[in-house]
Order: sequence, then structure tokens, then C-alpha cells
Amino acid sequence: MTNPFAHIVEPLDLKKPDHKFFNLKKLGDPRYDHLPFSIRVLLESAVRNCDGFLVKGEDVENILNWKVTQSQTVEVPFRPARVILQDFTGVPAVVDFAAMRDAVKKLQGDPEKINPVCPADLVIDHSIQVDFNRKSDSLHKNQELEFERNRERFEFLKWGSKAFRNMRIIPPGSGIVHQVNLEYLARVVFDRDGYYYPDSLVGTDSHTTMIDGLGVLGWGVGGIEAEAVMLGQPISMVLPEVIGYKLRGTPDKFITSTDIVLTVTKHLRQVGVVGKFVEFFGPGVAQLSIADRATIANMCPEYGATAAFFPVDEISVEYLKQTGRDLEKLSYIAQYLKAVGMFRDYSNTAQDPHFTQVVELDLSTVVPCCSGPKRPQDKVAVSEMKQDFLACLGAKQGFKGFQVAPERHDVTVPFQFNGAEYSLSHGSVVIAAITSCTNTSNPSVMLGAGLLAKKAVECGLTVKPYIKTSLSPGSGVVTYYLKESGVMDFLSQLGFEVVGYGCMTCIGNSGPLPEPVVEAITQGDLVAAGVLSGNRNFEGRVHPNTRGNYLASPPLVIAYAIAGTVRIDFEKEPLAVNADGKEIFLRDIWPTREEIQVVEKKFVIPAMFKEVYEKVEEVNERWNSLKAPSDKLYTWDPNSTYIKSPPFFDGLTQTLEPPKSITDAYVLLNLGDSVTTDHISPAGNIARNSAAARYLTSRGLTAREFNSYGSRRGNDAVMARGTFANIRLFNKFLNKQAPSTIHLPTEETMDVFDAAEKYLQAGHAVMILAGKEYGSGSSRDWAAKGPFMLGIKVVLAESYERIHRSNLVGMGIIPLEYLPGDTAESLGLTGRERYTVVIPSQLTPRMTVDIQLDTGKTFQAKIRFDTDVELTYFRHGGILNYMIRTMSDCEERKLKEIKLVQEVTHEAHISTGYFVCPV
Repeated sequence: MTNPFAHIVEPLDLKKPDHKFFNLKKLGDPRYDHLPFSIRVLLESAVRNCDGFLVKGEDVENILNWKVTQSQTVEVPFRPARVILQDFTGVPAVVDFAAMRDAVKKLQGDPEKINPVCPADLVIDHSIQVDFNRKSDSLHKNQELEFERNRERFEFLKWGSKAFRNMRIIPPGSGIVHQVNLEYLARVVFDRDGYYYPDSLVGTDSHTTMIDGLGVLGWGVGGIEAEAVMLGQPISMVLPEVIGYKLRGTPDKFITSTDIVLTVTKHLRQVGVVGKFVEFFGPGVAQLSIADRATIANMCPEYGATAAFFPVDEISVEYLKQTGRDLEKLSYIAQYLKAVGMFRDYSNTAQDPHFTQVVELDLSTVVPCCSGPKRPQDKVAVSEMKQDFLACLGAKQGFKGFQVAPERHDVTVPFQFNGAEYSLSHGSVVIAAITSCTNTSNPSVMLGAGLLAKKAVECGLTVKPYIKTSLSPGSGVVTYYLKESGVMDFLSQLGFEVVGYGCMTCIGNSGPLPEPVVEAITQGDLVAAGVLSGNRNFEGRVHPNTRGNYLASPPLVIAYAIAGTVRIDFEKEPLAVNADGKEIFLRDIWPTREEIQVVEKKFVIPAMFKEVYEKVEEVNERWNSLKAPSDKLYTWDPNSTYIKSPPFFDGLTQTLEPPKSITDAYVLLNLGDSVTTDHISPAGNIARNSAAARYLTSRGLTAREFNSYGSRRGNDAVMARGTFANIRLFNKFLNKQAPSTIHLPTEETMDVFDAAEKYLQAGHAVMILAGKEYGSGSSRDWAAKGPFMLGIKVVLAESYERIHRSNLVGMGIIPLEYLPGDTAESLGLTGRERYTVVIPSQLTPRMTVDIQLDTGKTFQAKIRFDTDVELTYFRHGGILNYMIRTMSDCEERKLKEIKLVQEVTHEAHISTGYFVCPV
């Protein structure tokens, strides 16, 4: 179809008439100049892709009219420019693609139509673990183990890179996906098929938002939703409210970007930005480097927003130069963005757009801080850390409490390590990790850590050898400038050796603690501490033996490692006493922003980035030597415990069955607030007494070969058994933390998987009861796939994390939400009732449905299918089923589907043909 906005297309440069763009200024609409810059990106995509079918003229009008429509739950399509994945989510995505090819073939379709249309980059960064640390060969040993454990997965991914077009894979050892995205993959402005347009993306990791710091609009989606985008389908999204976050003032010389981001995180949590865009503006933005902005944008999931956008300005362009971007590309980026009114001057208040709401932060009020002990939004000023930890120690079990009896607060447990005597107590630091793209992408805090290490060593300070210290940079560039600036040797002397390039400790790949340390923690039932420069510190995530975990800047990670405890007041107490008997305080070794900036300016240079990234796809010899089949259909190995054809499409036919009510469902788990995707689908080690371990043992594996749940996401048999296997899961049925539940018909306590199996075998449907923020945390598709495998048909919660709710819909699971004011407690629900959810034949988005209990009680809840497209997915049993049916019979099936949905919903504007068959 002809684009109705073709008349605004023109060349950007008359010398290059074949390189055109849609000049949004020529719309001649005064509303455009008042739109938030993030909404302008959505508008440009709608205008450029407007064909009257996938994207309609009314969609463009709705976005232009954002000031009115933002409050009206208006649905618009968005076609991002690209997709980004990491290997934990990338492996199951490629598994699904391979299985979909098989399914399309069974339905007499062309399997090669299952192929990415939208460019996709996959960075392998989640597989490496901290098995070795504190030795100069730790990096080599950890990488050897990474390949030993993951060879099968890596060979499968290499097959995928050959079998599917438009998919690029960045080998292991290159860095963390978001940092590689920031430093290398980001285009900022695309030049493709003869058109310039803004770079934008969705990713299968919640911290995809990090790229927003560079002015590239992006956010995390479910792995299932990302697969649809890769296959050419726009995202159907509710036009968001945009919170304007005004920054002003200048931070103190001792403040780090980590302090700023933890302050912003807590503030925006209090404001309430769940499901909204946040757009930063004001003169204070100019005080922040791109790395600082990216750190703030990275933590966007922790304050609950969909995106955290910093429009492109001159500092953005300077960053592109610093990171060695192609000069020819740089020449058109600013020119294009200025031509379409998307280039920002933060000092020019006349450019300030209209926002839904404006909130402010004076950067001069920020103080040094950490977050913890269990959630990233629980900010604690460093000056209050000791007092806060002691308060948490005795407080009731919860996000800020461990419920340790007062008489046990000062328990000390002696132990021996490497022939020397040590002791542990509550608050003792046993893990200190400089890790995660959140901070390792930022030269200021990394060099700050290096300078602090240098001063600490020169003062004669050390870190106790039993503390598991590690440095896992987000890219090779970090190691490069740490070495060139001369601080790497000092970091090594304190035990912070480079152990690998990947997420590592931040995602639970922290590796084992020394056995004497574990024994001491267990013997004393101690609340041991982990301190990391990451973005997640949920219970059970970092390590099973660290019950208290704190997010901190890289310099503070080192400081707490030297102190050996979080029970310290740095203002009043020394870090340590050196060999000369001199007390050394943190203030004695803390570098100023000015000191750091001098070193950064001298040593973080474009040549480093060019040298590292020019060879990033070829430099890993282990990857290069992998053999992978070249067949377009994957040959599944029945003996594999890593890669397995999923049963999602077994028995799938072209016939579409009408939705049915859920009758007499049992409650599998009765859960409370803030149940995370880590609780639902752990990514860490596989416990030796778990259902997954029993399965792997039955397949002939030893405990040493179990690897992690994250590494086995390509095997549904392992992941189903790992669903709700987190040892910190609090189930109200048991009134304690355990990966177990009660099988209600028999009153037996058993593993969650085993209970679900008994329900399935008896033909009973099961469901979940939950509180607020169900599914918060990482955008983990197996947190929806796993429940689907357990037979869960419904989740009833007070509220949902955005991505997880979308994933549930994508798997055909019904997300129900209590009506305002209702909770399980107010309705008197115990979870022992049986639930019938009445599904009407004519479903509409967010409609209210009846729930009947076997006790005779009836109440209502909102069904959280938020858009017409989500309803379509549900009718098909999930998004992947819908795509397979569409791909197996493109045009004819599409027309039938449109007619069917229009008949069912009586809404002639609905077009489930949001899917374009890439013929």
C-alpha cells in the first residue's frame, strides 16, 4: 500500500539524493514541537511504516495527539529498528525458532519463512562463572570452564547464526550485552534501504534500557514478544505517559554516578512510574557523561519505568567519537536528528516539551549510598549503613529484616583458611564483586576504583584472602584502560583480578565460596554479606549463602572488601590499621571527581575502542573452532541435556478452538508481594536435592556437570523442574521459605514440580495466588514458559511487572488482577479453595470477569489482556502458536483471522494482521 506520508520524504543531503528521510517537520503540525522526544521516536516509526494495514493513519494521529491520548489507554503499534538478545534468553529464542520451523513444516508450510526480518544481535555474556579468582590465570581458567560446560549451547547458537538470516552473534569473552550495545552495536541513526531513521530496539533483557542513555529508545520485552518482533510483527503498546525528570545542580566532588542512580531509583519508585516513560531534561543533564546517563538508564527496571530516555545532544556525539565510531556515520547523525527536531540542547528551555508530570532532583543533594539488603530500590546512605544493617538484623523477616534474635547479633564463628585463623559474624563480607554493565561501562567509577586501590595499597591495606573478590568488566576496553592507566596492578594486589567478561556475579554466576566459609556461615546461621556493583540483589540471586546483598559503586565495593564487614561507619571508624599501626580512613584514599577526570581524559581514547571492537567477532579462537551443522532444520539430539525440542507446539492444528472457562482449579502456590522472576525461574546453580538435579542425575550427569539453570534454558525438562525452585521462595501454605508446596488433595508437602505433576496426572487445572508486583526483576521468558509447563492456567495478583505480564499472555496464561481495594486477605481467600474463572465468549481488553469458589463465594477480577492483539494471542493459546498458524498459510489464513476476530469482538478496526509474512 502507498504510504500517505510519502510527500514528506526528501534527501537529507542534496549530494546524496538516494539517502532520504521522512521530514516530520513537514507535517506542519504544531503539536509535534511539544511532544516528548521519546514520543517523537514512536511517531517517526509510525509515519515511516504507515501502510493503512500494519500501521494506520489513525495511529499517527493518536501519537501526534499524545497530550490527550496518553491518558486514554490508546493502543499504538511500534516497529523498532532492531532486536538485541543475550544467550540466556537467546538460546530459548533460537530453540523456539528451530521448533517453529518444524511445526510449520508439519502444517505444510515453508519452514524457511521462520526467519528474522528485523535485524537481531545476540551477545553471549551470561554463561561464564567465577569459579577461579585472585590468580593471574583466573580469566583463562574460567573461560576454559565456560566452553567445557557450554560447548553444546554454543554449537547450537553457531548453527543458528548460519541457519537464520539477519542474526549476528557476538562470541563469548567479548563483554556484557548492554555495554557492547552502548560501545559498539548502537547506530543512533540507521542508514538502511535508502532511508535515515532513528535507531530503536527491544531486547530480551530488562536492562536493555541502558541504551536510552545514548539517546536510543529501547526497553526490555519478553523473549516471546521479541521473537515476534524478529519475525516482522510490530509491538502493540499502550501509548505511555511520560514523566519529565528535571536534573539541576552540580554533584559534590566525592559523588559517583552510582550514588546518583541509586538516589534516582529510590525517588522514582516513590513517584510511581511503572509502565511509563521517563525522559530526562534540565541543565543538570549536561553535568553527566554518557556513561553516567547510561548508568541511570540501566537501572530503569529497578524504578519500574518502561524506558528512561536521554535525547541525543553534543555530548552524545562526542561519546560516539570517543568510542571510535565511523566518522562518515557521525557526519549524518547530528544532521538528521536536527532536521527532524530530535537533537537536544539541555540548556535551551524553549526545547522543553510537555510532560505528563515533572519531578526534579538537585544533584548537589546526592550523598554516597548503597542499596539493600534485598532490593535495589532500598537506598541506604553510606553514613547510615552500619545502623541500617543492625536494624535489619533484628527486624521482622521481610525486605528490610532478617529476624535474628537480639542475643545472637554479636555471634562470632572462628574458622581456618589456608592455615590461618579468621572469624565471621553477621554482616561479614564474603563476596566483593566489581561486576555488571551498570557500572563497568562507566570509566569514571572504574578508574575511581583503580585509583582507590592504588592509594589503599600504598597505605599498606589488604583484603582478607577468604573474601571472594572479582572484577568482571563489561568489555575488553575496560581492561585496556585500567592497564594503560597503571591501576590494574593495584586492583590485582587487592584480589580484584579480571575473572571474565560477562554478567557473572550480578546474575548469580558467582561460583562457589570456600568450604570453610560456607561451614562457618551455616554453623552460626549468619547473615553474611555480598557487595557488588550490579543492579540486582534479590534474595537467593547473588549466592545462596549471602543473605544480605548490597549494590554499591566499584570504589565502595573495594572499601567494604578492605573493611571486611558492612557493619562499619566510615566517618568514625578506620577501614583498617596498617602494618605501621596507623589508622587508615576511607577519606584518606577516596579519589575526587577531578582526579578521576584527569586520568579518564588521558587514557580512555578512541583507539582503544577501535582496536577491541574491530576484531570482536573473530578474536575468540575457541568460538572459531566450533563445528556447527549447516542444515536449515535443526537435528535434535535426544541425548542432549542442554538443547531439546520444546513441547509447546505438540498437536498444534490450523483449527482455532474458542476459549474455555477454567474450572475448579487448585492453587499450586499462595505467594505474597514482590515475587521476582528469580523466585519463579532461578538462573543460579542447580541445587543437588532439587527436582532438576534428580532429572539430570537420571540422565547420567554428576553434580559437577549440572551447570546453572540459566545455561539450561534450551531444555524444557530441566526448566520445568526448576520452576519455583528458588530456596528463598516464601509460600504462605508452608509459612516459610522453601521451593516446596502442599499438594492439597493429599496434604503432602513436596517439590513444586512434583505437586504440579500430580495435579496434571489427575487432570486438575492449577493457578497461582500472588500479591503486588508479581514477576518483578529480569525479563525471563522461562518465568512464563515454566508455569505453562506446570499446567498453570491463571495467575491472580494485585499487580504485575510489565514484561512478565506480557510473557504470561504470550504463553496463553491468563493474568487476572484484583479489583481496586481487593486483596486475598480482604476477600478471605486462603488458597485452599477451588477456583472457576468464567471466560465469556466475547472478550474485550481489561474486562471484568467472575470468579466462583467451591465454597459458594463469588468475586470479580480484571482480566489483564491490555490490547486487542493480546486477546488474539490468547485465543491461539499463545503468541508462538499464532505465528505458526499465520506462517503456515500466510494470506488466506490472515484474511480468515481478521474476519474471525472482527466477528468475535465486533470492532471493525481490529486487525490481527499486525503480522507481516516475510515471504
